Amino acid sequence: MKHLLKLMDLSKKDIVEILNLADQLKYEKRNGIEHHLLKGKTLGMIFQKSSTRTRVSFEVGMYDLGGSALFLSSNDLQIGRGEPVEDTARVLSRYLDAIMIRTFEQAEVEALAEYGSIPIINGLTDYAHPCQVLADLLTIREHKGQIEGNKLCFVGDGNNMANSLIVGGIKMGMKVSIACPDDYKPDAEIMKWASENGEFECTSDILAAAKDATVLYTDVWASMGQEGEKAKREKDFAGYQINDEVMAVAAKDAMVLHCLPAHREEEITAKVFEEHADEIFDEAENRLHAQKAVLVKLING
Repeated sequence: MKHLLKLMDLSKKDIVEILNLADQLKYEKRNGIEHHLLKGKTLGMIFQKSSTRTRVSFEVGMYDLGGSALFLSSNDLQIGRGEPVEDTARVLSRYLDAIMIRTFEQAEVEALAEYGSIPIINGLTDYAHPCQVLADLLTIREHKGQIEGNKLCFVGDGNNMANSLIVGGIKMGMKVSIACPDDYKPDAEIMKWASENGEFECTSDILAAAKDATVLYTDVWASMGQEGEKAKREKDFAGYQINDEVMAVAAKDAMVLHCLPAHREEEITAKVFEEHADEIFDEAENRLHAQKAVLVKLING
């Protein structure tokens, strides 16, 4: 494991090792046990998309691990003024021990990995969000006791979250269903891979997708960069909401996850959100622990 660019690059063994280390680091943090495993190491964090959880969790994570993190806005870097990403990668590799980037194009993350000589972590692209899904898998394992055998149903846009949940879910032995409008399906190659490697379905019928699901998951209808489509998306996604009707067809002990921020009464009702707030905010906390595990695995090898 040299980089974390997308979950498709990881084996089940890689994922399990990350989750096990995350468990250990979470236990140690909660019990006041220092784990300065990255003392003297520096993470560069490139942000071309704004963030709450990604920035704070990576900064705190590096501090907990005894290292430091540099916030690098695209407004402050030459990469934001047209410097080729391959040159940025080679320069930053001389200064830093790893780079986390949160941007639009997956190709930019892949180019950093190709031309740099240090670990690259995908903090989010329009194609994938591997850090979030590692935290999701950790949360499912905590609440359900195991990941394998659960049914994960994602409701909403077939976006980066859907793409990464499909891959992570199938690799870890879950059934995965996606409920979305026909014009908003996940990546076609990912869906083809999922159909060939596990139990997978994508349908416009939300109740069919949610039937017997033990994990329900949703995301906002309009992600960053899609604000101009908000009115159209509100119309297109009407009915794609996790509510009491959807919960009624899911498993009786179904948990609900949301990568946040949440727009109550759009993709999820306030009632369902608050009933499952403990799970959702455990999930948010687990971004910290899962990412610390990734940092240790990548930087220390």
